[in-house]
Amino acid sequence: MDRAADGARIHFPPPLIFLAGLALGAVLDHLLDLPDLGLDRDFRSVVGGLFLLAGVLVDIAGAGLFLRRHTAIIPFKPASCLVTSGIYRWTRNPMYLGMASIYVGVAVMLNSLAGLLLLPLVLLIIQSWVIAREEAYLQRAFGSDYAAYKRRVRRWI
Repeated sequence: MDRAADGARIHFPPPLIFLAGLALGAVLDHLLDLPDLGLDRDFRSVVGGLFLLAGVLVDIAGAGLFLRRHTAIIPFKPASCLVTSGIYRWTRNPMYLGMASIYVGVAVMLNSLAGLLLLPLVLLIIQSWVIAREEAYLQRAFGSDYAAYKRRVRRWI
């Protein structure tokens, strides 16, 4: 199979799915006058900032390995190799895990209950529209190597 001609067939940037969830949460908070998280502003800043920082670090760890291995970070481009080292020893999807952590951090800092309540829906969309396609592609592209990797490493954490 020619990996250069194949890809995960994802046509919508996954970060925009997370951003859409946050935006929808903010709109719902405003339009429906929903309650906030009920947390002190300073506490929200610290907790939200920690989630945000953790997410950025996890994203950098995942993307950095892709860059060092010269394989595509963008999910609609074909992968040149299967990355299984570093953070990929603990999670098959560190960049989506990082984006989820960033999402939580931003939602907490924005005091958005609706934003937090929408996170499971966002993750369901990421799982079904993005990760499922990526996993099918990686199975086609890397066969038994990917199957063995899936048996060793959890999808999320």
